[in-house]
Amino acid sequence: MATAFLLLAGWKASALRREPAPTLALMVANFVVAAAVYVIASPLGYTAVGSAFGQAWVPTLPIYVGILVNFGLVQLLTIIWTSPSQDPPHRVRNAVIGWSLLYTLAIAVMTVAFLHADLRGPAVPLKFNTEQPDEPPVLFFLVVFLTMLTCGTLHTWHRARRAKPDDERIAHALHWFGRSMAVTFGYVVCSAPAIVAASRGYHQLDAVGVFGSVFGVVGCIGICYAMSGAAVSVWLRERRDIRVLEPLWDLVVAGVDPDLELSKSARPSRLLNVRLNLHRRIIEILDGILKLRLWVTADAAGAVESMHSESLNDEALREKLRLAETGLTAQELEAAVTAAVLRHAVDRLQDARTRSTDASGPTPPSDGLAYAMPGQDTAADEERPRLLRVARALELPLVQASLEPLQTVTPEAEPASRADAHSR
Repeated sequence: MATAFLLLAGWKASALRREPAPTLALMVANFVVAAAVYVIASPLGYTAVGSAFGQAWVPTLPIYVGILVNFGLVQLLTIIWTSPSQDPPHRVRNAVIGWSLLYTLAIAVMTVAFLHADLRGPAVPLKFNTEQPDEPPVLFFLVVFLTMLTCGTLHTWHRARRAKPDDERIAHALHWFGRSMAVTFGYVVCSAPAIVAASRGYHQLDAVGVFGSVFGVVGCIGICYAMSGAAVSVWLRERRDIRVLEPLWDLVVAGVDPDLELSKSARPSRLLNVRLNLHRRIIEILDGILKLRLWVTADAAGAVESMHSESLNDEALREKLRLAETGLTAQELEAAVTAAVLRHAVDRLQDARTRSTDASGPTPPSDGLAYAMPGQDTAADEERPRLLRVARALELPLVQASLEPLQTVTPEAEPASRADAHSR
């Protein structure tokens, strides 16, 4: 657990360096505190801290304080991530300040009570709750601890359930915060009766109190997933998208002008700086498409649309093209048209380069802007899904079959076909 928390702390700290934000800082603090708690709670850590202070039970104090801080930070994140439409900013601010002060007061009271307790006997970490509650300061210490843990877990669970954030990643985190806090409350359910019984001299429930720690561990694992699961999913999708876009990049960047590549040092990594590398690929692809505009014709678009319409009434053709009975959706058809247009434009450009004797390269045809490239008006936040659709459509049987007749068109015949297409 300590190793997992330290790794997550390092990961979130690197993100915090790139994008400083209060919520990321809270996550880093949460993981660091949780890692420290589990290090101290380990047999080696517990023994080392106890020996350093000359009191075997001393490590219990930083462990319990760390637990409150850990779950308190999760509670603050839940409050901050509540939708503004549900809670105005001033109410969120007041809630953060109020709970922070309450946790600070509880920790101060717990520290004073613990330091005034007369702790005896050898330390058995998981049995502190049932070994020492006959000491009044210890019982008070545990009452404050369990009260704050109860309030924090149930408040977070309730708030996470009713929160309706717009961001999908925050919604994922809050969903798991709520679940994790509900599970963590199981620690209180197990510990409270065991402590009460032990304080009166009955130790039949000691094993139940020890078992309560399992709920705490499971709750921590849930919190880890809440803070990292969505980010890992996004990272995996971004890695996949870089791979999916590679054929399109090869077509419109490497096949058009390698100088469009923003960095020639290496292929973009799909392990480090994945989002930056994905955005870099998208920019390069859009630049390549922009440079191809002068070589675009309506021929490929017309061929795809015509063959798609024909396939809707021809079952044999539809099966050959591997299309559903209803054909492609509007978005899929646009992607297929775009893919065909780009492939045809690259073929024309490369053919012109082969025939050109000019050292500066081929001269684009005079009617180069006669046909508007599909998707030119796409909003910036929709470019990524659009280009992914186009990349997947490059090798569609429909696109392949539509381009076959165009590969026989001679350069001399192209201007006429382009003019006819423009007039249509």
